[in-house]
Amino acid sequence: MSQAPHPAGAAANSPAAFTSALPSYLDPNNLGPWGIYLQQVDRVAPYLGNLARWVDTLKRPKRTLIVDVPIHLDDGSIAHFEGYRVQHNTSRGPGKGGVRFHQNVTLSEVMALSAWMSIKNAAVNVPYGGAKGGIRVDPRQLSIGELERITRRYTSEIGIIIGPTKDIPAPDVNTNEQVMAWMMDTYSMNEGSTATGVVTGKPVDLGGSLGRREATGRGVFTVGVEAAKHTGMDISKARVAVQGFGNVGGVAGKLFAEAGAKVVAVQDHGGTIYREAGLDVPSLLAHVSRVGSVAGFPQAEVIANDAFWDVPCDILIPAALEQQITEANAGRIQAKMVIEGANGPTTPQADDILHERGILVLPDVIANAGGVTVSYFEWVQDFSSFFWSEDEINERLVKIMKGAFAAVWHVAEENKVSLRTATFIVACKRILHARDLRGLYP
Repeated sequence: MSQAPHPAGAAANSPAAFTSALPSYLDPNNLGPWGIYLQQVDRVAPYLGNLARWVDTLKRPKRTLIVDVPIHLDDGSIAHFEGYRVQHNTSRGPGKGGVRFHQNVTLSEVMALSAWMSIKNAAVNVPYGGAKGGIRVDPRQLSIGELERITRRYTSEIGIIIGPTKDIPAPDVNTNEQVMAWMMDTYSMNEGSTATGVVTGKPVDLGGSLGRREATGRGVFTVGVEAAKHTGMDISKARVAVQGFGNVGGVAGKLFAEAGAKVVAVQDHGGTIYREAGLDVPSLLAHVSRVGSVAGFPQAEVIANDAFWDVPCDILIPAALEQQITEANAGRIQAKMVIEGANGPTTPQADDILHERGILVLPDVIANAGGVTVSYFEWVQDFSSFFWSEDEINERLVKIMKGAFAAVWHVAEENKVSLRTATFIVACKRILHARDLRGLYP
């Protein structure tokens, strides 16, 4: 490895261990999500062979842009918001990753998310690098007009580094098809021609792809079914608990229910509900669509949010935000399998606890890669101006996800490592092999 030795007395996963690889704008004592990613890279480094000499490439984002996003509010005042776009690695192709609007977005978080996108894209072998963006804003506090203005101004500010062959944004937390439509239009107006391929996750009428909205949840379900085959779990008899019930958790829950599983517990920002006999998922989805959360769903028992981690289940799907499964609650989880629908929902310490307890973790970098896979399909369709049927898209998605998961499972078995480390082995080798072939310019 080319990484400098750890300082005397510094543990391999301590903040001090990463000091040599840290950019100056991060606090080594409070690395946030980026610190979790660095620990994951360190765990995979011993398996990279000759490519390990390039490993520090993975520890430094290629490009980091911080922008001021000023807009006129409806009351006539001017407000300023902080925005980010990070391109982690583009050795294998243009950057690809979502844009999130959330009041707690940080640079460390966006850096980590961009890096996980690099791993995810390489794991399913689509020709993208990793990127991510975000604005520190609570979109619930904005009117629709203010939301459009902040989206357009942000797009203009990051327009210097995005584009159909440079970096292609997509929806993420608190962004959707409409936000992508505004981004595409803003970029197109600045370019002087319509550029549908600048974003994915657009409305179908603007060059979006059929099946994109459900793709991440479908991918979660697909890898869950494949893992069940390897472990002997009968999906039709499984009990499922889901955290987050939007496009990812809601779709995954629906597909598991259709396969005969019982969704026994759901938690979102509105609270936690439980029904031992299984929730009526179609009715719950309709309720969430109408009300905005699971709160008030009449056909279930309300339980304390913290009690969600004690629910008896076979499959747990964290599909909300980062760092939800920690060393504080990992020992309480009763599931046999955890399928990460969210990005970074499990800390490294919790990962170790789950591994020691024999709980199989299907990591985010493979489990939720269905979204970017269909985003790739959308991008290809935009370039060719030829669109596929939803059945074709779902068939191609399932084929890619099954193949990618089989490769990861094989590497895990071969090296006696977790599925997360195996996914990093597969992905990092692909990224660094591309880096090695391209060399350094000049």
